[in-house]
Amino acid sequence: MSAVNVGATTAAAEAPPARRRPGFFSRLWREKRLGAIGGLLLLFFLLCGIFAEVIAPYDYNEIMPLDRLQGPSAAHWFGTDNLGRDVLSRCLYGARLSVIIGCSAAILATLISALIGIVSGYFGGKVDLFVQRLVDAWMSFPELVVLIVVVSVLGPGMPQIIGTLGLGLGIAGSRIVRSAVVSVREHMYVHAAQSIGASSARILWRHVLPNVMPPLIVLLTTRVGTAILAESGLSFLGLGVPPPAPTWGSMLSGSGRTYMFQGPWLALAPGLCLTAVVYATNVFGDALRDLLDPRMRGTR
Repeated sequence: MSAVNVGATTAAAEAPPARRRPGFFSRLWREKRLGAIGGLLLLFFLLCGIFAEVIAPYDYNEIMPLDRLQGPSAAHWFGTDNLGRDVLSRCLYGARLSVIIGCSAAILATLISALIGIVSGYFGGKVDLFVQRLVDAWMSFPELVVLIVVVSVLGPGMPQIIGTLGLGLGIAGSRIVRSAVVSVREHMYVHAAQSIGASSARILWRHVLPNVMPPLIVLLTTRVGTAILAESGLSFLGLGVPPPAPTWGSMLSGSGRTYMFQGPWLALAPGLCLTAVVYATNVFGDALRDLLDPRMRGTR
């Protein structure tokens, strides 16, 4: 008996220690390097917008007549516009407005999508039929045309743009949430909760919502880029945030379009910023989808 115990003890001592499961961020960096870089780039632009007053070398509306349409230099890294304003400073302040509008509209859209999709997918029947027909009717209209009409009626401004973008993107995105809820409500733990008399609100909060969080997180990240592009399109048409507050879309539609040939940097600087942020949010959202959805994970 003692020999058996000694052998078991020796085998246990010689057994390799259990490997520690890597954290989410380490997995993201190791498996989805491009997505991690996109997340860092998005965080960089967000910090630039938050601390624009500290980082920007000039005020966004500071006019320097002697430096009109100056190319990139040590004094003005991104050059100056037709009024002598520093383009780098305006891009930094524009990051604040564009990224804040994009993130706020994406959060509002995700909440609306979750509310509509969870209620429609869980209860089903006539409720699902009625809600989905309303969603079909909404999606039959072109999004940009609806945005232009609503903003034209309500007037330009940050709250109006955030509300309009959040409502439009949220209703359209509810289809994705509904499909996830339809699959979750057929699981055994949902039926078990129903059999013991749990209320619908408790089931939705404790069982359905946690299991549809991965698609909600991915929907949130992808909606940021969509909202930023939509806000830039409205600003390009003159329906965005009123001047002199700079956004990347208004910079492209104003001096960037008028003086594009005299100063190409006027269009390149905000255009590259817009492209970088949208690309970063898209690759970051794809990486989150691959990591959070078990069906998208590759086998080793």
